[in-house]
Amino acid sequence: MELINRKQLSNGLTVVTERMPNLRSISLGVWLKKGSRHESETENGISHFIEHLLFKGTANRSAKEIALTIDSIGGHIDAFTSKEYTCFYAKVLDEHLPVALDLLSDIVLHPRFDPAEIEKERKVIFEEIRMVDDTPDELVYDLFNEYLWPNHPLGRPIQGTVESVSGMTPEILNRYFRESYHPGNLLITATGNLEHEKLVTEIRRAFEPLTNGAAPPATSPPRLNPGLVIRDKKELGQIHLCLGVKGFPLNHEHRFQEFVLNTLLGGAMSSRLFQDIREERGLAYNVFSSVNSFRDTGYLMVYAATSPESAEQVVRLVLEEFVALKEKAPEEREMKMARDHLKGSLMLSLESSSSRMSNLARQEVYFQRPFTLNEILEGIDRVSGEEVRNLAREMFESSTCTMAVLGNTSKFKMTRSDLVF
Repeated sequence: MELINRKQLSNGLTVVTERMPNLRSISLGVWLKKGSRHESETENGISHFIEHLLFKGTANRSAKEIALTIDSIGGHIDAFTSKEYTCFYAKVLDEHLPVALDLLSDIVLHPRFDPAEIEKERKVIFEEIRMVDDTPDELVYDLFNEYLWPNHPLGRPIQGTVESVSGMTPEILNRYFRESYHPGNLLITATGNLEHEKLVTEIRRAFEPLTNGAAPPATSPPRLNPGLVIRDKKELGQIHLCLGVKGFPLNHEHRFQEFVLNTLLGGAMSSRLFQDIREERGLAYNVFSSVNSFRDTGYLMVYAATSPESAEQVVRLVLEEFVALKEKAPEEREMKMARDHLKGSLMLSLESSSSRMSNLARQEVYFQRPFTLNEILEGIDRVSGEEVRNLAREMFESSTCTMAVLGNTSKFKMTRSDLVF
């Protein structure tokens, strides 16, 4: 029996499952292949708003009854919105899969959109927006994206702004929901102790009566805006920095080399930036790098939080490490550490049904096929030190370097001309 199976229903809905017979849990996710990047400027935040509203009651259940249904079986239900997709998911014991499917399909297909609940949830989202403003590591990330990709949906915050969310009437929310939540835009993934054909039959009963609609609007890659943006926030005790360079789309042929490069740079406790900036010099408690990739673009970013007096030194040390990776290929011992760290992290992260369910969805969205664990591990193992150096030479270019600075910046005197390396 195949462990991973894929089925497309007659109305365009795709179902992908992975059987994990040694588990007693099942994770089930309904994915909308639209996120904040598919919104216009006036719609900014509408995907996130609708995600909230779908838990506020359906034609068959109140918000309290939704909570009671999942609590009565000891399960978990939640949702999230990203730049390129929205997900509603549940994790339950295998015997309670019919309950989870009935609940998720009810939430996604029959929301009530009660005007009173819309107004209450609007206030909740306003508080969420204000919370980001009070969370400097999230705020500097939004500032970085907004400056890096100006006037493009990928540069806007997922939760929207107070102004954009204020303008979303019940009619606008209803229309966007009807235009978006149809079979061709939906993907269902499930992992755990399940039977594929039996689950497909149940999904067909709930979803196949739906007719398909228009595909998501075409998207275009953003135009890069390298440079430096500084926002003063005097009440902060630290300077928060995001410093990034142009990367690659998620499905790019160099993705494994980029992951290894990121691990060497700042993706692990033994990485160069962590060891130098935190362990050796004590300049920051939190310093790391990450790869942020999308369908048609991406970047590699370094984040650090440090004192106002040390901020410029931290920036220079990051740039010096960029240069070092360009000039000399990492030795095999360091490469082995990075490869083993990546493989170990990946295998540990995929031990649960919920993580495997999410992984299946991302592979379907970006690759239209599942990858075996061995395929991924082999891709990591093939990365050489010379390939990492060549990639560093391609990525670490002053012409694509962007930095966002947040905090008490009265002592921060760096300019765009200082981001040359």
